[in-house]
Amino acid sequence: TMSKDNQILPKDFPELRNDTFLRAARGEEVQHVPVWCMRQAGRYLPEFRESRAGKDFFETCRSPEACCELTLQPLRRFPLDAAIIFSDILVVPQALGMDVQMVAGKGPTFTEPLKEPEDLQRLRTKVDVPAELGYVFKAITLTRHRLEGKVPLIGFTGAPWTLMAYMIEGGGSTTYSKPKRWLYRYPEASHRLLQQLTDVIVEYLIGQVAAGAQALQVFESHAGCLGPVQFQEFALPYLRDIAKKVKERLKESGLDNVPMIVFAKDGHYALEDLSESHYEVVGLDWTIDPSSARVRTEGKVSLQGNMDPCALYAPKARISEIVRKMLEGFGTQGYIANLGHGLYPDMDPENVGAFVEAVHTHSRQLLNLQ
Repeated sequence: TMSKDNQILPKDFPELRNDTFLRAARGEEVQHVPVWCMRQAGRYLPEFRESRAGKDFFETCRSPEACCELTLQPLRRFPLDAAIIFSDILVVPQALGMDVQMVAGKGPTFTEPLKEPEDLQRLRTKVDVPAELGYVFKAITLTRHRLEGKVPLIGFTGAPWTLMAYMIEGGGSTTYSKPKRWLYRYPEASHRLLQQLTDVIVEYLIGQVAAGAQALQVFESHAGCLGPVQFQEFALPYLRDIAKKVKERLKESGLDNVPMIVFAKDGHYALEDLSESHYEVVGLDWTIDPSSARVRTEGKVSLQGNMDPCALYAPKARISEIVRKMLEGFGTQGYIANLGHGLYPDMDPENVGAFVEAVHTHSRQLLNLQ
C-alpha cells in the first residue's frame, strides 16, 4: 500500500494494463474497439447521486478525493477503456475571476455575465493556473494512482468560444445570441477574450499532463451556434493554437506527447478543417454519418463517437444492433466508440453496460473476420 503522501505526487504511477484507448487514438492496431462515454461519471448512477447529495457542485469539483471517487464509480460497474476526470469546463472562467453557481433545475449560472467589452477589465489578466486550478491537478494525480493502471485517464477543458459563450450568456441557451452579438459588434474584443482564454487553457492542459493525464479532450460544445464563417474566424484558429502550443510545450518540458481529441458538437460543417488541426482524434456527434466522416477526414485522424445518447433508451437487443451498424460504418481501425454527446441523468445503467459490451463483442468479431 502507498502512503497518503505518495498518492499526491505525479510520479511512480502504476503500470498501464489496458492501453487500447491510447492505441486507437494513435491509429495503431487493437484487439477490440475501445469505448468510453461522455458524462460517464454522472447522475445516471445512483452511487453518483448519493455521493453528491447535499453538496455544492463546484465544492465537489474542488475536492480531489470526491473527484477521484466520482471518476472511478463507472469503472467499478463497466469494463470501460478509459476514465475521464470528474470536473467541469466552467472552472476556467472561475480561474479568470468570474463567479459561477450551479443552480438546481437551471444549470450553471454566472452571477455577473460579461455584457460589454469594458467588462473584460474585471477578468484577471495574469492567471496563476496552479494556484487557481491546482485542485484539478491534485484530483488527476490521485485518480491516476487509484486507477492502478486499469485504464488511461483523460483530462479535458472547454474550448475558448464555448467558454466565452457561457461567460457572456450567463448560462445555457439554445441560440447564444448574446455572445454572438459580440462576434458581430465587437470582433476585436471577442478576439481579445478568446486569446486570453486560450492562454489559460494551454497552461491548464499542460498542468493536467504533468499531473498524470494520459490524453486530453477539448470540448467545443457550442460549435453548433456558429456557421462556417464565424467558426473559421472565432473558433478554429484557437482550437488549432491550443493543440499546437500544448504539443510544443509538452516537448520542451520533456512530458509525454499525449493524444488530443477535439469535440465540436454540431460542427459537421468543419469536419475537414478539424481533421487538419493537430489533434489525433476528432470526436463526432450523432448527426454525422460514420462512413462519410471517414471519407471526409481521409484517414488523417482517428474518429470518436457517435451513437445518439437516446439510443440508450432502446431495448438491449436493439442497442446491440445499433452498435454493430455504427462499427461497420466507422471500421475498427483508428476508432474509439463513444456517444455523440453525454449521458442523460434518467438513463438506465444496465443499458450503458449493454452499449459497452456490444462495442467489445461486435468489434472482436469484426476484427477476427479481417
